[in-house]
Amino acid sequence: MDLPKNPFKHAIAKGTQQIGLWVTLPSTFTAELLATCGYDWLLFDSEHAIGDPITLFEQLQAAAPYPVNAVVRPASNDPVLIKRILDAGALSLIVPYVENPDEARAAVAATRYAPRGIRGAAGITRATRYGTVPNYATRASDEICLIVQVESVTALSHIEEIAAIDGIDGIFVGPADLAATMGHPGNPGHPEVVAAIEDAIRRIRKAGKPAGILTLDPVFVRRCIEVGTVFTAVDVDAAILIRSAKKIAADYKTDYKDL
Repeated sequence: MDLPKNPFKHAIAKGTQQIGLWVTLPSTFTAELLATCGYDWLLFDSEHAIGDPITLFEQLQAAAPYPVNAVVRPASNDPVLIKRILDAGALSLIVPYVENPDEARAAVAATRYAPRGIRGAAGITRATRYGTVPNYATRASDEICLIVQVESVTALSHIEEIAAIDGIDGIFVGPADLAATMGHPGNPGHPEVVAAIEDAIRRIRKAGKPAGILTLDPVFVRRCIEVGTVFTAVDVDAAILIRSAKKIAADYKTDYKDL
């Protein structure tokens, strides 16, 4: 079998807008259902969600038959976690809380085999199509997409240095943690935070890398796209469920409160 292609990597490199959805429910049912909904990419989260390498493996399998790109966020910039997720067949990663060029280089090394990196070698994995992809070890990095997440004042000060590192395919701005480090915890919509996000997006694009973000504010989604995000996550599965469930309950309770 041939090396699996990564349309997401090539789309963002071309600057083609990719609209995504954050997936926090560690369910194959949810993964497969959402894979049918028309998003360009789904982010399977294991940093702030309870998913682990096993549930991520199953979610990747569930989404695979559908025309959507699977992206995975490991719990941390940990080479062991990254190795397991890559072996599970993930082609695209968003690595959280990368603070400086050294941490960015460490993330790159975790996705590359020696002598270019430190990814451990294993032949019978889903990534290699169970040993059927010829020369996988020398070709894997051609289709792996590595995005690092900058989400602090410190990280934003290093955008240009991080963008210049070979092997970094994109930079994602994390509004929630950025807001906290700027003294506005729980308020990513604060004008100072919004200004910092917009400046970071512009700087990422000027440095020659695709920029990404997650925001549930539809007005700010459009603003971020205007400013320059190329991979833009526009909602979260659990948030959609909560909003819809609350609205349905409220509608019926209002309609029948006097009965």
